[in-house]
Amino acid sequence: MQLYNKLSANERAEIIESAGKDRLTLSFYQYAQIGNPTLFRDHLFLTLNPLEVLGRIYVANEGINAQLSVPAEKFQNFKHNIDDISFLKNVRLNIAVEQNNKSFLKLTIKVRDKIVADGLNDDSFDVTDKGKHLSAKEFNELLEDPKTICVDIRNHYESEIGYFKGAITPDVDTFRDSLPVIENTIIKNEKEKNILMYCTGGIRCEKASAYFKHKGFKNVFQLEGGIIEYARQVNNTSIENKFIGKNFVFDERRGERISQEIVSKCHQCGSPCDVHVNCKNQACHLLFIQCSKCCEKHKSCCSDECKEIINMPFEIQKQLRKGTRNSNKIFKKGRSEFLKFKK
Repeated sequence: MQLYNKLSANERAEIIESAGKDRLTLSFYQYAQIGNPTLFRDHLFLTLNPLEVLGRIYVANEGINAQLSVPAEKFQNFKHNIDDISFLKNVRLNIAVEQNNKSFLKLTIKVRDKIVADGLNDDSFDVTDKGKHLSAKEFNELLEDPKTICVDIRNHYESEIGYFKGAITPDVDTFRDSLPVIENTIIKNEKEKNILMYCTGGIRCEKASAYFKHKGFKNVFQLEGGIIEYARQVNNTSIENKFIGKNFVFDERRGERISQEIVSKCHQCGSPCDVHVNCKNQACHLLFIQCSKCCEKHKSCCSDECKEIINMPFEIQKQLRKGTRNSNKIFKKGRSEFLKFKK
């Protein structure tokens, strides 16, 4: 029974390139009670792997969170298999605004304690008692209400390249960090106001809205399907687009352009730019914004120190990486003393 990838990312990329067939990047989530996440994880891999589905899925007792790349010609087959899972029948599939056949190159399904790390004691409140979902049109209308506080539930490196007009964008590194900041500094003592929230695809707002309702906030609303679904509705109708810039996404694309404005700067030279990259030094791997000129000048690195390291023999680079692991707390996405123009 194969429960792992047989091909490397490079091998998969070559196969996708030679096949020349379109793939769809999509995401979905669902909060549900999963009694045996490990067994469910294995079932998903055995179901999706034969369909050449690639991507990242987190499974926990509280539900599922998935970002995937699906062959376009197998989409209906994929949807049929998802609908066969009782709690996923007719689940919203957020189709990406911009497509890239190589958005994911492996199928990774992991069992986690939570589908989104939040630092909360979920036993103290009902995660299904969520805020009211709003369409793009309804969201725009409430955004204009003077009694509304609009809060971006994403992290600083996401909102830096794009956000809704008038939204408050907390300067936080993780979802876990954002909840106390929002509660204690942004919406504190505002329990009669409209608390309007949005995130990439809706999953963080779903948890946050239930949490804030539990905390006594009465008028809690969230953008249904997140920025991804908002962009789809704007593109398909005459609804005014109130989102400025790009929507950060968690795959190889790093972002989808929602409007033509560039609201951020290259972290190294300060010129207008909204392209996220990872530092080429694998011992650093810092996520930051870098323009094409700085990319050439700094050899895709975030600092002179990292530029020196990538010129070292591979074995020395490997030794320098020993004992490190990629995480928000180690690499502090977009934060470094070397990035002079990080706001």
